[in-house]
Amino acid sequence: MKNADRWKPSKFEVRRGRLRGTRDVQELGAGSRLISDLVAALYQQHLPTHARGRLLDLGCGKAPLYGTYAPLVDEVVCVDWADSGCVDLVCDLSQPLPLPDATFDTIVFSDVLEHLPEPVAVWHEMARLLAPGGRIVLNVPFYYSVHAHPHDYARYTRFALERFAQLSGLRVLHLQAVGGLVEIGVDLLAKALSKLPLLGRPLAVGLQSVALAFAQTRLGARLAERSAWHFPLGYFMVVERPVQAPP
Repeated sequence: MKNADRWKPSKFEVRRGRLRGTRDVQELGAGSRLISDLVAALYQQHLPTHARGRLLDLGCGKAPLYGTYAPLVDEVVCVDWADSGCVDLVCDLSQPLPLPDATFDTIVFSDVLEHLPEPVAVWHEMARLLAPGGRIVLNVPFYYSVHAHPHDYARYTRFALERFAQLSGLRVLHLQAVGGLVEIGVDLLAKALSKLPLLGRPLAVGLQSVALAFAQTRLGARLAERSAWHFPLGYFMVVERPVQAPP
């Protein structure tokens, strides 16, 4: 990664050994802490299992996960449409990438898919770049506000994500919903509250803190699991390029 020695946390931060959404409102809106905390926990859980070798951070932005995956891999290459200071290759992710076939063991693809107008083409390109046995670790929002205007094109169900993987010759290793009905309600309310003057931001922060604590209880986890089939806040996924292509 370019300027790796100058990298600093942005969207995510480590607090008491736990990866979470940053509390710096210049990097992350106060109404987005719940979803960011939930997603961060999944990356912290799964990257040690799946990240290895040569890693491609696709649509990297400021590479907010760099501090988590860098100790696990041999090399990091960052690609995005604009240079944030850490980008090795600036290019349009909707077009074929000027990178050789089968040269990456890991691809991180965080909060990017919804911003690309040609999803199938992107999946085929990721499959081309993966070495046999290589893995993609990704997350996408679902019940979530329109963002990064005007480059916000779609929301994908678990069935669409499974189909993208299948069409690209990839195998799904892990796919789970991030949050459920309670988390959706809290996320929407927190975003609305955070726009109000004076007490809006503290109320949004407090509400999300309560929701996160509840999500970590047995009842909260059960409610999220039961409601997420119909009402997911987002999805987290790990896919693999098989060592041998299916017949």
